[in-house]
Amino acid sequence: MKIRVLGAFGSEGIGQRPSAFLVNDKILIDGGSVSGALTVPEQLAVEHAIVSHAHLDHIAGLAYLSETLGFCEVGAAVTIASIDPVITTLRAGVFNNTLWPDFSKIPHPDVPVVKYRTLIEDVEQRVGDLWVTPVAVNHTVPTAGFIVHDGSTGVIYSGDTGPTQALWRTACGLRGLRAVILECAFPNRLGPLAQVAKHMTPALIRREIDKLPPNIPVWIFHVKPQFHEEVSEELARIEGGRVSILEQDHTYSI
Repeated sequence: MKIRVLGAFGSEGIGQRPSAFLVNDKILIDGGSVSGALTVPEQLAVEHAIVSHAHLDHIAGLAYLSETLGFCEVGAAVTIASIDPVITTLRAGVFNNTLWPDFSKIPHPDVPVVKYRTLIEDVEQRVGDLWVTPVAVNHTVPTAGFIVHDGSTGVIYSGDTGPTQALWRTACGLRGLRAVILECAFPNRLGPLAQVAKHMTPALIRREIDKLPPNIPVWIFHVKPQFHEEVSEELARIEGGRVSILEQDHTYSI
């Protein structure tokens, strides 16, 4: 499995793009930044977008991807897949012909450039060449984490979340697990804000590690740009050497 980090941050800054990952060149996991990281031919190769939740820093890039697909002449399309509340929000609140065109009807309802697929929670389902299991996590809006694997190796992707349980329980005993991709938005001094916003801090991540399968690397994403240095220093103090921050524009092979 090949994972390309298109955006590693929890917001946008100069050279810092919101959360998005491209798996095996064809499947997005979240889409906070797509056109800002991929060439047009690379965008046209995307077939699926697995979306954790409908906050802008995870879906804004899908709007511009849909426009790229809508303007092309090769018949490309993307299927946006998520749990039911997320699909409902995207249909009603984003691709609604008010905030953004309804690309599920463009260029024609019979051949749209955006399609939707509702994933069933806690059930393993085939998405492209991957197996995906959505599991609810603890955020301010309906949000899923995902267990993603190709039949031999896999990762756990947290989505935005505060301390959670179900995702880690579901992952216990998963064969071929190579990494946990876990968000960390704020430094420890903003712990009260993290509690309200249901995000992670390095201190909370230290507690979550005890729930994770042993000896599995923990890859951090979604750090807010203005706190990147502070969060990096605090994460470096977590013992065990399991925790590292994902590098934007880097490709990880597992």
